[in-house]
Amino acid sequence: MFEALSEKLQETLAEVRAHGKLTEDDINKAMRDIRLALLEADVNFKVVKQFTATVKERALGADVLESLHPGQQVVKIVDEELTALMGGSGREIVFAQSAPTIILMAGLQGSGKTTTCGKLALKFKNEGKKVGIAACDVYRPAAIDQLKIVGEQAGARVYEQGAERDPVDIAKWAVDQSIQNLDDVLIVDTAGRLHVDKDLMDELGRIRKQIKPHNVLLVVDAMTGQDAVNVAEQFSEVAAFDGVIVTKLDGDARGGAALSIKAVTGKPVMYASVGEKLDAFEVFHPDRMADRILGMGDMLTLIEKAEREIDEEKAIEMERKLRKDEFTFDDFLDQMKMMRKMGSLSSILGMIPGVDKKALKNVNIDERELDRVQAIVLSMTPKERGNPKIINGQRRKRIAAGSGTSIQQVNRLIKQFAEMRKMMKKMKRGKMPDIGQMLGQR
Repeated sequence: MFEALSEKLQETLAEVRAHGKLTEDDINKAMRDIRLALLEADVNFKVVKQFTATVKERALGADVLESLHPGQQVVKIVDEELTALMGGSGREIVFAQSAPTIILMAGLQGSGKTTTCGKLALKFKNEGKKVGIAACDVYRPAAIDQLKIVGEQAGARVYEQGAERDPVDIAKWAVDQSIQNLDDVLIVDTAGRLHVDKDLMDELGRIRKQIKPHNVLLVVDAMTGQDAVNVAEQFSEVAAFDGVIVTKLDGDARGGAALSIKAVTGKPVMYASVGEKLDAFEVFHPDRMADRILGMGDMLTLIEKAEREIDEEKAIEMERKLRKDEFTFDDFLDQMKMMRKMGSLSSILGMIPGVDKKALKNVNIDERELDRVQAIVLSMTPKERGNPKIINGQRRKRIAAGSGTSIQQVNRLIKQFAEMRKMMKKMKRGKMPDIGQMLGQR
């Protein structure tokens, strides 16, 4: 996400940092480059104009031009203004004092609203809440069936009465059912249209009046760029909503919608869908997103992912085994599974500060290689996984056949595993291997 914008902004700011002292001409050139980068990223032109004017005014201040590191000061200003542009700080759902907290979902057809209901439900379920989803989209073919599938995957109860009933009646009935079932949260999925029209807004208004939701969330598709911003603006003119969920943000290299919505509508982006799976869903933190765009990484999100996905007791036990040189292929497999729960390798690397996104583009991270490694390890017997030294030629041939790989691939994995254990031994003794050894180049 934000790939093209991130690359151009980082290049521009690298030039600014390279100057020992900055002149007004240097600032003007940087602002032109930033303006062009934002416009190419499909950011609303009024937003771009205001943003660059604010950054320029602050950058021309005496505290920047006369500082020892003016380039770093400009980067800091751009970071702060990007954060402010996207809403300042992350915002989440406000829960009602008496359950259930009712969340009304709105948006156009094709924005990913029904899948987003499932993602939001899974998020709350993982936080220990009991969740229900009301199926009020009675117009789109198979919408109710789709909701039942994602609801089941998320562990949420779906309240549906078929496609014959009035959506307002279904919503009211679902609220009553949710209260009886002691749900903590009720998410109400509503119908979308191909564009913002009177029928859509009237129905949304009637449902809202009937169930009095605590939160109204608008779902927009990041891939539609400025159209997403226009939809949000039109909705804000005729129906109040509390926040926005941006879907398909991982597929949008530009990012104009996420950067423009708060400035245009006054409503914050609260959540972002960053993948197809139900757990590919994040709270939208403007400060962290600004850091990602400027290549500063996002360690907080990475730490939160690790805390959520990695079993602390297992991690402690693995550390103990590494120290005592008892690390086996079973432990290796557990470690790999925990890492994969955190997301793709490229997304994890992109959150680490200092990792060059340009360099990442040239690195071919084949996620299927991890599947092959897993297949090889699972084709070993428990005894072989515990003691790889017993894996002779005949056993390697059997493992290769069982995993659908070649003997060379099996040999390579066993060799890399042995090298890793040697490296861990040296680290335990306080002898850190140099980078060449870690890369297997010496």
